[in-house]
Amino acid sequence: MTATQRTIRYGVVGLGHIAQVAVIPAFAHARRNSQLVAIVSGDRTKRGEVARRYRIEQAFTYEEFDACLRMVDAVYIALPNSMHAEYAIRAARAGVHVLCEKPMAPTVEECRQMIAAARKAKVKLMIAYRLHFEGLNLAAIDVARSGQLGALKFFNSSFAMTVRRGDIRTKRAFGGGTLYDIGVYCINAARNLFRAEPTHVSAVSINSGLASLSEIDETTAATLRFGDDRVATFVTSFNAADVGSYRIVGTKGETCMPTRPMNMPRVSSPR
Repeated sequence: MTATQRTIRYGVVGLGHIAQVAVIPAFAHARRNSQLVAIVSGDRTKRGEVARRYRIEQAFTYEEFDACLRMVDAVYIALPNSMHAEYAIRAARAGVHVLCEKPMAPTVEECRQMIAAARKAKVKLMIAYRLHFEGLNLAAIDVARSGQLGALKFFNSSFAMTVRRGDIRTKRAFGGGTLYDIGVYCINAARNLFRAEPTHVSAVSINSGLASLSEIDETTAATLRFGDDRVATFVTSFNAADVGSYRIVGTKGETCMPTRPMNMPRVSSPR
């Protein structure tokens, strides 16, 4: 087996909802080059149950994280947003590659520290933003870049859901909020469709007074200006009916798609 073909030993750090329903089960489909060999959690019962269910031999507490790093080649960080930077930096300094849940971190400074640590240690740092690889979004990008829509002019998106009381995404101390949790989908969709970075950003956040969402942005609306007179707008909310879609419009047509997998993007042109 060559170096490029060897199996990468992973540790999953954090055993919350995303780790248990998505990340850990996904290793069953990645056996060609990946193996889950360790988990890290502060919950003894959870560690034991997950380790037994998936036949994982190594289960560590957070205090034992350094020991975990000696057992793996890469870690998948599925911790609360506020903990991403600390554990990513510690992993990088140990020479371990990092795949980190979105958002990268709650502050620009923490993101820069993560990048600097990875560069200094010469390890990979990647944010686990799956929509970069989903067929729906790749198809929408192909349509936008093909010229079928003409010159791209504007993008808009809505992403909302009702979040239950006490959800970690409602806690400021853990880096909660709609912008961090679901706003990243809207922002990255616009960036990828326009193939550019915004040059000017403005936003407003609204709270209706609901106690369960008082610590975070209940609803956020934003406008992003791009070069060539292009503009993107989006609204995110944790206190509205479930909705998820975006549309990009050009001088010759538009493409629309859901942010949740359904059918391939629909392309239409003015009649």
